[in-house]
Amino acid sequence: MAYCSVAQARDAGTTGTDAEVAAWIAAATERITRYTLQLFEPTPLVVVADVAPDGLVILPRRIRTVTSVTPVVVSDDAPSLPSSAWRVTSSDVLGSIDAVRLRWGGYDDLIAGAESYNGGWRGLFDRWGMEQARVEGIFGYAEVPLLVTQACALLAAHMQAQAAPSDADAVQNPGLDVDDEGNNVRIEEETTTPVAPSASTGSTQVDALLVGFLNRASLIGGV
Repeated sequence: MAYCSVAQARDAGTTGTDAEVAAWIAAATERITRYTLQLFEPTPLVVVADVAPDGLVILPRRIRTVTSVTPVVVSDDAPSLPSSAWRVTSSDVLGSIDAVRLRWGGYDDLIAGAESYNGGWRGLFDRWGMEQARVEGIFGYAEVPLLVTQACALLAAHMQAQAAPSDADAVQNPGLDVDDEGNNVRIEEETTTPVAPSASTGSTQVDALLVGFLNRASLIGGV
């Protein structure tokens, strides 16, 4: 998965062989994912999320399709729920949210414990004491937005430049000692408060391009 092409990264200033440029693109893509907490291409993923008392399961990424919903319970015998037991909403639809809504009404006489005479889905969920659900499906945007593509290309070039400071950088920052190949050979203790990895991409220009894509509601930072 990459958010821009080698040609686009080169146009933004990334240099080297195709493999080297692709490596910088991969690093930029990963950093953008961590910063925005979004997936900008359809991506198979499994998430575990809390189930609200009303059966709402808010998902941490944009959902495209759900292939299975399984209760997370103490016992290992909870079945994958049939599609009749839940419905999906996606932020792809304006005004909607990414969630699975478990149907607490209804029943399925083919599922032990969910029969009509046993209270249906509500009765089964109550007996399970289900607090979380495991949701498997395809998450992410349908295609990479243009601003994200531009941000990825710029960030790849930015990260490469940061990794090999130029002589001009050394003149502007006397805290750097640069050898003949442009490598920083002296490291001084940082006196400012370090920024959390997810607080910025490292480039204010890229941050500005991505601000509209920040997933502020996500509770899972490592996915």
